[in-house]
Amino acid sequence: VALIIAGSGPTDRDGNNPAMKNNSLKMLAEALSENGIATLRYDKRGIGKSQQAGEKESELRFEHYISDVKDWVALLNQDERFKGVTIIGHSEGSLIGMVAAQESCVKNFISIAGPGLSADKVILEQIESQSPQVLTRVLPIIESLRQGKMVNDVNPQLYALFRPSVQPYMISWFKYDPAEEIAKLKMPVLIIQGLNDIQVSEAQAKMLAKANPNAQLKLVDGMNHIFKQSGTSRADNLASYNQPDRPINPVLTHVITDFFMQNDKQKSNLAHIKSCVTQ
Repeated sequence: VALIIAGSGPTDRDGNNPAMKNNSLKMLAEALSENGIATLRYDKRGIGKSQQAGEKESELRFEHYISDVKDWVALLNQDERFKGVTIIGHSEGSLIGMVAAQESCVKNFISIAGPGLSADKVILEQIESQSPQVLTRVLPIIESLRQGKMVNDVNPQLYALFRPSVQPYMISWFKYDPAEEIAKLKMPVLIIQGLNDIQVSEAQAKMLAKANPNAQLKLVDGMNHIFKQSGTSRADNLASYNQPDRPINPVLTHVITDFFMQNDKQKSNLAHIKSCVTQ
């Protein structure tokens, strides 16, 4: 069984949020099901059916998401229908999943479009590419948050990103370096990266692969950040974010299924999982 973790923001179990509907995670789950792989998707706390479980924004921490994944893994490991849990983390869900996997009974770990840089560096890269003139105002805020210190006097133009109520979450998030965390994983690891992804680059996927030499890296031609087959134009790429009927790239399903089949044959890993569950 695969536990699928959504990416950043108010993203629900289907891969949708109030600003876009693409059904990416739903389509992935359905495709894997057709290949005999069970999946569990869930709305993150504060989102969809999990809205009542949400914290106040000022009280939310990155560790809450990690703890939730560990609880879901524990629940799945108690289900006798399954012989091992694989975590599939998308985008920010990749980092959440790889940290949770270190302290959970997990058979395999799969990262799809997972950043290879810590969140603070990703934010700086995005701002530099989109609004370089804003970078000088953002740098001192990021540096303060890196040191665990909040910034109360935020420029109104930056308030949406750095409002005081969200800063505690960002402080907790910035502490985790994906390259350092993936290096700690002992189970089989698969890193998947779409070559038409305009949010996470191929270079970041290669950072993750370099950090864990035992990991497999699969680059998928034509796939964008939300798994959709897209053209090379930015307009077509962005259009897919609001096209729930556009299919996901079929290679993604094949790569994941092959990884499952390959590791099902590794009896030593299965024995480890059984031992882990027993403990």
